Amino acid sequence: MVNQLMRVLPVLLTAVPLPLFATPRGRAFFSTDSVDGLLFILLSLVIILLIVAISLKVRTSMMRTKNTAKPPVFDTTRFNEYISALSSKSIDAYLTLKKKKQQKESNVLKALLLVLLTGGAYSMPVSAQQIDAKPSSLLQETGIIITLILLLIPIVAGVILMAVKVSALIRRRTRETNLEEATAFADYLTDPHDPVIEQALEQRKKALAYHLHNSELAGNADAEDSRGLVSNINIHTGLSVVAQKQRAKPRPAVDPALSKLVMWYLGCAAFWLLFGTTVGEYVGIKFVSPDVDHLSWLSFGRLRPVHTNAVFWGWASLGMLGLGHYVVPRVSNVPLASLKQGRWSLILINAAVLLGSVSLMAGINNGGGEYREYIWPIQLLFGIGLVITLYNFINTIAVRTTKEIYISNWYIVAAVMFALVISVVAYVPWWQDGLGETIVQGYYMHQGVGMWFMLFTLGIVYYFLPQQLNKPIYSYSLGILAFWAQILFYTLIGTHHFVFSAIPWWLQTVAIVGSVGMIIPVAAGTTNFIMTFRNGWYKIASSYTLPFFLVGIIFYFTGSLQGTAEAFRSTNLIWHFTDFTVAHSHLTMYGIISFFLWAGIYALVPRLSGKEAPQITVGAHFWLALIGLLFYTIPLMYGSTLKGIMWIQEKPFIESVIMMAPYWLWRAIGGSLMWLSHLFFAYNLYRMILGDDTTDVKGAAIARLNQSYSEIESTL
Repeated sequence: MVNQLMRVLPVLLTAVPLPLFATPRGRAFFSTDSVDGLLFILLSLVIILLIVAISLKVRTSMMRTKNTAKPPVFDTTRFNEYISALSSKSIDAYLTLKKKKQQKESNVLKALLLVLLTGGAYSMPVSAQQIDAKPSSLLQETGIIITLILLLIPIVAGVILMAVKVSALIRRRTRETNLEEATAFADYLTDPHDPVIEQALEQRKKALAYHLHNSELAGNADAEDSRGLVSNINIHTGLSVVAQKQRAKPRPAVDPALSKLVMWYLGCAAFWLLFGTTVGEYVGIKFVSPDVDHLSWLSFGRLRPVHTNAVFWGWASLGMLGLGHYVVPRVSNVPLASLKQGRWSLILINAAVLLGSVSLMAGINNGGGEYREYIWPIQLLFGIGLVITLYNFINTIAVRTTKEIYISNWYIVAAVMFALVISVVAYVPWWQDGLGETIVQGYYMHQGVGMWFMLFTLGIVYYFLPQQLNKPIYSYSLGILAFWAQILFYTLIGTHHFVFSAIPWWLQTVAIVGSVGMIIPVAAGTTNFIMTFRNGWYKIASSYTLPFFLVGIIFYFTGSLQGTAEAFRSTNLIWHFTDFTVAHSHLTMYGIISFFLWAGIYALVPRLSGKEAPQITVGAHFWLALIGLLFYTIPLMYGSTLKGIMWIQEKPFIESVIMMAPYWLWRAIGGSLMWLSHLFFAYNLYRMILGDDTTDVKGAAIARLNQSYSEIESTL
């Protein structure tokens, strides 16, 4: 058939007049006096006619072949194929009738088998035959062409009707052929001299009646593993409340001093998470009950920056730095350059967050700069801590024993550098007058999220995700592409928060273009992480760290691209300055950063302390955090869209406030679930770091025997 189509294709191509591909000048292509348009219509009708004629040729040839074929004889080699399609009911009917020997009952048997066997498809593939076509000469006179078109229209309609009729005949003939084949099969089954038929049908009936009882591989005996290959056999079986997860596998020993430093970072991070989100929980309640208190230091204007700065600089920053102090020397294959410098960084950053929270509640702040409400002396402490950290990390990487600098260190070191740059830009007052203040605010706010938190956290993921999957990262090149693309595009997008402002239009456009460009690093990073999961998805069911990584990856893709969607002027007009940006910030900072940090903490701490958290509380932390985040963000995004539309329609502002009341209630509910999940996380971290001090009977017995043996040796 392919060869026949190849013979016809050149004919069809040569029949197309070249003027059809030319651009018409001065008149419409399909005007009544356009020869090109009429030629196109005429050519279309001719092609339709040609196709239908070829189809008729093929179908009539097929009918001729079927009509001249000999009556079918059943192929005994296909016996098993045929009986596999019979149901148990059909087999029972056959076996019952088989026992009756009369000829009349045999005829009834044939009729019954015909009914049972003739269900199915009646169509069969056809091999089309093409006929050669010669290009017809087309006159250039408009009237002649119109006449030909009018003549061809009823001809084409008649040919199509003929094709429909022929198709119906072919279907009927196919049905008759299937009936003849079924009759042949029925004749074969009624052969009384072949005992194999009845035996095969009995076996088929037993196979249809067999069902698994889900106990074929089970037994009444207790589970036993004499070779010690399985480590999680339950001696006393009981009702399983949660799925059994694998425990952390033993890893090479870590310097106890480094382990202590890392766990101090993570413990302080957990404290600021509880403190900051407790403040956030109280602030969320104020949306539902604004008169819950009348104290100035508990007012919304003071507590909201306490919440954001505590979770930014306390929880997320200390959590990232704690994991970073482990990852940087680990991938460099050398000890950390200075534990003392790591401790100084910890002290300075904690002091900055503590003093900053107190000053904000006292009304001492940097003004209206979001996320930079700390006054400059307090933020200077944070900056000095980062300078010490950068110096420590670079000295560690400089003496690495590996040839390459692993991609995690690229991301981590670059993040610390950018954090210092944006802090200097944000707090040096030389260019912060008028519109310069607005531009700097947009730059600082977005670079803080994308070039400090996101960049650092991605470096952590590039280490811990392959480690938890026990396989290398899918593509080192994709990671480098995402790294440089993020540096290129993310540094441009800060002013997309101030679209339609007095900022120059070209600068707004640059921010929008940069936001669109962020599709490149986000797509590259997401692809890299998802492809790393390839052939390892089954490991999620037995891991309590991989679900956190997976949720973080999903929100990394969706939350980041949501930021791109918000940057366009049309969507910015609806969403910006509403609670949509609040939902978006939680979707990214919580859904991405926090989930990635929790994944890294649950992966690392058991290897440092040798203690595991209860799996049921880890599961409670995961589900409460995820469900709470969805309850928080989705209603806010929906309600904020309605609010933006109301503003565009110039509805009174108070109407939008009243309309948002139920969505703020959902915000409070979702925030409460998120806050509750943090209590479980703090408990899990406590169990992993301090754990249960109950004496291990087996270990203590062995230690006692060793001590006794040593005492005996010393006396001999």
